Amino acid sequence: MTYFEPVLCSVAQAALALGIGKTKTYELISEGLLDTVTIGTRRLVTVESIRRLVEKAQMDEAA
Repeated sequence: MTYFEPVLCSVAQAALALGIGKTKTYELISEGLLDTVTIGTRRLVTVESIRRLVEKAQMDEAA
């Protein structure tokens, strides 16, 4: 069985992964810090942008 790592997740899943609420997640999307893709009526967050946000936060914290 082949396993594929997810590349997209829901806004709610992104919020959960980041440990923040959906409102703050939408703020990050509006600020351009999280990338989204719309498929049909669903707005999905790219997992890569979540990783990028966390990496940036870690770098800012270390500075």
